[in-house]
Amino acid sequence: MRIWLPYILTTVAMVVVALAGMSATDIGDWYRNLNKPSWQPPDWAFGPAWTTIYVCIVAAVGMAWNVAEPGQRMTLLVVLGVNLGLNILWSYMFFAWRRPDWALIEVAFLWLSIIALMVVLYGMRPVSGWLMLPYLVWVTFASVLTATIVKLNPAFGSS
Repeated sequence: MRIWLPYILTTVAMVVVALAGMSATDIGDWYRNLNKPSWQPPDWAFGPAWTTIYVCIVAAVGMAWNVAEPGQRMTLLVVLGVNLGLNILWSYMFFAWRRPDWALIEVAFLWLSIIALMVVLYGMRPVSGWLMLPYLVWVTFASVLTATIVKLNPAFGSS
C-alpha cells in the first residue's frame, strides 16, 4: 500500500485541481464572442489534453516520490504546490475574471514552474522529469493562443 500512496494522493490533488479549473471555466457568451484564431483547437480537445497531462503528473510524482530522499520530497511538494496553484489561477484569470491579458502575464510564471517541476522530478527519477514534457508543450501552446486572443481583442491589447 505504501508504494501506491503517492499515486493515490496525487490523483486526489489532480481531481481537486481539475474541479477548481472547471469551476472557473465558463464557455459562455463572453468566451464565444471573443475573436479567436482559426487554429484554436475545438473545445472538446481541451478535456483529453488536460486529462493526459494530469495522468502524466500523477505517474511522474508517484515514481519520483518512491525513490526520493525526505528533503527532496519537501522540495517536490513545494514546487508542485506552486505549480498547481498557478495552474488554477490561470483559469480564474482568463475565464472567471475575464482577463486574458492578466492570464498572459501569469502563464509565464506557470511555464517557469513547469520547468522547475521538470528539474526537480528529473533529479529524483529522470523519466519523471520527461513525463512533464506534454505539460510544457501544452502550456507553451496555450501561451501562444492566449497572446493571440489578447491581440485579436482590442479590450485586452492592440488589434
